[in-house]
Amino acid sequence: MPSHLTTVLGIDAPIILGPFGGLSSIALTGAVSDRGGLGSYGLYGYSGDRIRETAAQLHENTARPFALNIWLPTGDEIMPADVDLGPARDALAPLLEAAGVALPETPERFLPDTAEQVEAVLDAAPAVLSVVYGVPDEALVDAARGRGIRIIGTATTVAEAVALESAGVDAVVASGAEAGGHRISFLRSAEESLVGTFALVPQVVDAVRVPVIAAGGIADRRGVRAAFALGAQGAQVGTAFLRTRQSAATDAHRRALAGAADTDTVLTRAMSGRLARGIPNRAMRHIETAGVIAPFPAQNWLTGLFRAEAGRRGDGDLVSLWAGQAAGLSVREDAVEVFDELVAGVPD
Repeated sequence: MPSHLTTVLGIDAPIILGPFGGLSSIALTGAVSDRGGLGSYGLYGYSGDRIRETAAQLHENTARPFALNIWLPTGDEIMPADVDLGPARDALAPLLEAAGVALPETPERFLPDTAEQVEAVLDAAPAVLSVVYGVPDEALVDAARGRGIRIIGTATTVAEAVALESAGVDAVVASGAEAGGHRISFLRSAEESLVGTFALVPQVVDAVRVPVIAAGGIADRRGVRAAFALGAQGAQVGTAFLRTRQSAATDAHRRALAGAADTDTVLTRAMSGRLARGIPNRAMRHIETAGVIAPFPAQNWLTGLFRAEAGRRGDGDLVSLWAGQAAGLSVREDAVEVFDELVAGVPD
């Protein structure tokens, strides 16, 4: 089972937990790491202090390597002063009312400063920093290397993978269009970068020298076996782990995953303003029908107001039901069982 990837990352098995923005948990990350894979924790929207607190909890929970994941700025993120939230707010009024949420004052900014997040991650010194939506700059790569932190970049096209390798990342995730959650494209629009896993992985393998990790549509040993046949040295899995009781998904989200068929996911900008794959529900349909979607991250902030309350209430109609096309294969409720099933597909 040892490979260049496992040696580089310091793990026993080439199985990586997909980082979930808002749905990561200490328990799930630790379970995957303790089993010998690479547990990952998504830090979308986290302040520097919250990152440090989360990392401390992870270090207490597991002595094995884990990854912290951040979203790099693409340059098109808007500030509150740059947008009129009135039309989107009005379109979302029925959903806010259904959740019993009043619209608060607009914040000074929608997202924490990226530099603050990076500083906190470097201070936390995880084994791995994984990034989406871009290429880490030279200063970040050098700072990470100086602390012994490996970097994983994420690509949706061959060109993105080449750009990441040129920047000095240690491995590249080739994320096919089947994957759940946000389409993390950065060189071209997400709509122009919808390459399927089966087509993307071997072309990325041929184009770069660093280890390639396949992602998108992998939920059991068959998917892992296929990923390795395509030349990948590892597999990143999200939805199958999201179904487990260790994740931070709501019970309603888990039920939606359990009942999903192959055609039950769609790509939408409704929930965040960026293209993402999930299972349609009342919130998504209402926003799509209204046809008014604020730019990212304004839309994500607005929908987050009712999503948070809906999550507390267990209302699956008003949350983001992120899911990949292989959600129907996510049949296991325990993270260790999912991990062991995936490892069974790794070549000897």
